[in-house]
Amino acid sequence: MLAFSPVPPIPAHPLLVFLLQVGLLLLMATLLGRLAVRLGMPAVVGELCTGVILGPSILSHIWPSLSEGLFPPNTTQFHLLDAVGQIGVLLLVGITGVHLDLGLVKKNGLISANVSFFGLIIPLGLGVATGLLLPASLVASSKDQTVFALFLGVAMCVSAIPVIAKTLIDMNLLHRNVGQFTLTAGMVDDAFGWFMLSIVSAMATSGLRTGTVAFSLAAMAGVLIFAVVAGRPLTRWAFQVAGRSSDHSLTVAVAAALILLSAAGTHALGLEAIFGAFIIGILISEYGKPDPARLAPLRTIVLGVLAPIFFATAGLRMDLTALAKPEVLLFALLVLAIAIIGKFVGAYIGARLSKLGHWEGLALGAAMNARGVIEVIVAMAGLRLGVLNTETYTIVILVAVVTSLMAPPLLRWAMSHVEDTPQEQERAHALLAYRGGGGSQGSAAA
Repeated sequence: MLAFSPVPPIPAHPLLVFLLQVGLLLLMATLLGRLAVRLGMPAVVGELCTGVILGPSILSHIWPSLSEGLFPPNTTQFHLLDAVGQIGVLLLVGITGVHLDLGLVKKNGLISANVSFFGLIIPLGLGVATGLLLPASLVASSKDQTVFALFLGVAMCVSAIPVIAKTLIDMNLLHRNVGQFTLTAGMVDDAFGWFMLSIVSAMATSGLRTGTVAFSLAAMAGVLIFAVVAGRPLTRWAFQVAGRSSDHSLTVAVAAALILLSAAGTHALGLEAIFGAFIIGILISEYGKPDPARLAPLRTIVLGVLAPIFFATAGLRMDLTALAKPEVLLFALLVLAIAIIGKFVGAYIGARLSKLGHWEGLALGAAMNARGVIEVIVAMAGLRLGVLNTETYTIVILVAVVTSLMAPPLLRWAMSHVEDTPQEQERAHALLAYRGGGGSQGSAAA
């Protein structure tokens, strides 16, 4: 008979370092995030800057001993932070899926489809072409350049619903037609992004084999079929049971458990864990239909604690000193230009083909250009898979920050040339009533 001894707890010093790391990152991320909001920027910019300040870009150069003491070059120690960050980002993506309005997608289908299609294809193609032309010295040595090129294409074509939604809410544009079209097209972009990221991830881990891609497609189809056949009734039943309880924490626990288990399921199939989190978020929204007030504590802890730690940790992996190398700086400027031009041109073409005006097309391009949260998640996945090295990771994060900073002023400028319509005014009154009724629209900033 086998004898099992209890697993020893984490030693005292690693635990102390971990607690200091989490506390310091959360405190600074909160302060810098609030400062960013006051300056008219998304909070994620300040949260990312936390990691930049405390990481190899700044602190390790001006105070090396403190940097090494707080963030020792120990893989096991850093993985403790990663674990907290991964839980945070999975719950964040799940909450984002909860705010996907399928009715809105159907209502604005043709316009949003055009904007989404061209806003995906053009930057995807430009990103892949750029990745194939990139000098081999900037590609992670362990990966095929084709895989890297596909990954860069995915990074170029995604948008960030959390950042877009927050920007639209803060600028009082959620009721405008442009705001509605942007959200719908952005939702499609996000879904396609998770799909492509799962395919590229499988290729990165198993190689460029037809069987690998075919298995990934089959696995993804299987996940979607399971979601429709079994996921819908299971989600509905789980939230019906939770809803009968007077304890609101049961709804929070059910939502968090479903998101994490769904993420584990897709991860076990070789797909991205965030894809499973996004899918179950949609099911929770459409079929679970929990009372928004019951989910409020989950949104609070994720947006206020776990997500800032994740973004601060992402910033820790940035090394802006890499931009001092001429070829890295040149490539960074090239990628940034391609990312901006690709999204603007794609969204603008889609808008004009849908018979929208010039300024509406520019407004859609400005809003869709924000990469923010999703770009950071994609970059973290690329670093974890070995597709990105430190230099290329830093460049992708740089794109996320700069495009998120650009969105509010450009959107404000374009929308100043677009007049309100009676339909938009009616929608504004309805939205105001919805907020007054305790709705969760404001939480779309997830």
